[in-house]
Parts: sequence; C-alpha cells; structure tokens
Amino acid sequence: MVLDFIHWNVNPEIFSFFGISVRWYGLLFASSFYFGYIMFNKFFKLENINIEVLDRLTIYMAIGTLAGARLGHCIFYQPEYYFQHPLEMLLPFEFEPKFRLVGYQGLASHGAGIGILTAIYFFARKEKRTFLWVMDRVVIAVALSGFFIRMGNLMNSEIYGHATSMPWGFIFMRDGMTTPMHPTQIYEGLSYLFIFIFLYKLYFRAKGKPTEGLLFSIFLILVFGARFLIEFVKNTQVDFENGMYLNMGQLLSIPFILMGVGIWVYIRNKSQSTKV
Repeated sequence: MVLDFIHWNVNPEIFSFFGISVRWYGLLFASSFYFGYIMFNKFFKLENINIEVLDRLTIYMAIGTLAGARLGHCIFYQPEYYFQHPLEMLLPFEFEPKFRLVGYQGLASHGAGIGILTAIYFFARKEKRTFLWVMDRVVIAVALSGFFIRMGNLMNSEIYGHATSMPWGFIFMRDGMTTPMHPTQIYEGLSYLFIFIFLYKLYFRAKGKPTEGLLFSIFLILVFGARFLIEFVKNTQVDFENGMYLNMGQLLSIPFILMGVGIWVYIRNKSQSTKV
C-alpha cells in the first residue's frame, strides 16, 4: 500500500454552546491533567504518600503550567505586542466583537517548562521534599501531556513543518495549504509518547525509588533533544525567526538539554563518590 499524502480537514471545534466553543485542543489539554492525576495516584499509593499531597501538587502544576505557557508565548514570541498591551497577557482567550469566544491565544511549551520548574521549587520547599525527587515523578506525567498537547495542535491544523514529498505529508486544508507538509505535531507527539513509556517503565522497574534526579535528567535530554531536531523541519512561528539558523524553539531548548546533562553528570559523580 502506497500513501498519497493525507488531506487533513478536521474541524478543531467539537461543539459550540451559547457562543462558547469547546475545541479538541482544550479537551486534550485538560486530558493531560486528568491522566496525570491518575498516574500520580498510582505513584503515591506505591510510595505510601498521603493523597492530600497529590491534591496540592495538582494545584501547583496547573498554575505553573498555564501561567508559564501563556507568559512564555508573550515574552519569547511576541514581546513587542504584549509589552504594549500587557493586560492581554492575562487573557487565555481571543474574543470577536460581541465577546464571542473563538479560541485559545498563544501558549509556549518552553514557558510551561519554566513555569513548572518554578512551581515545583515552591511545592518542594513547602512539602519538605527535594526538588529532584518531585521532578523525577512530575516529568513522567509531563511527557504524556506533551503527547496530548501536540495532538491538540494537529486537530487545530497548526505548528506544522516545511513542504515535503514524503507520502505521509499532510495537506492542512483548513489553513489554506495545497502542498503536503511535514506533520511535525505527530513527530513530536510520538517522540513524547515513547519517552513517557520509557520513563514510566524505569520508575516501576525501580519500584518507585529511582536514583534521585535520573528520570528528570533523561527527560530533559530526550524531550528537548527531540524538540531541537524536529525544529529543523518545522515552519517558523513568528516573523523575526526568518533568516535565523536556529529558531526560538531551538535556542530555548539548549539550556534545558545542558541542564539535563549537568544533572546526569552530578548523579554519576555522586554515585562514584559514594562507592569510594
């Protein structure tokens, strides 16, 4: 069987009720929190941790993810506009005249990463846990969330790649495309799904007690390494990226990759020193 490209014309809206649109992206985004909660419930039962800790962690994660993703988009990708209209940074939606809700404004995954790191820092201090202990468990759920969010981007026909002659190229008809493009949402989504499975198995193989910082370092190296490579075939998201050899997504990925390598080296040196 030979593929002859995919004509993608999916409606991003599931239904509309009194002017409020319920979209696939929003449903998938919310699903990431739902499945993350279920996953952490299993983790905490295995480790005999009170479920009330999970409820508090969920609140920190939700605030860190949403605030970080929103502010990250405004600051990293459209600073000229939002510094002139700072109040719009607080709006998670776009409105037409008569205030008809039409969809989500920009969210940035790197901003979400920074928001999560910040939120977990404060959570760990409050709960008297180490930062690395919390992150080792959080990143498993975050990897799965990355898969859901990229599938939401696919349903929105957004954040796709350059033109391609490959048989799996997508023609994003709702965005006015007539030539097949790299479905980079699927490339990223599947990468994150495989990373999630790998981290999930490592956690349970260690019976809920992985080497502190190990899963976090692997996550940073693999997720942002994959993001860095996939960006080479992804279209630019904002005008100022045109002409840049490395785009904003790649530039923002480099510090996270270096952080992962640094934590990996720290863990290895620590384990060797304890053996001496």
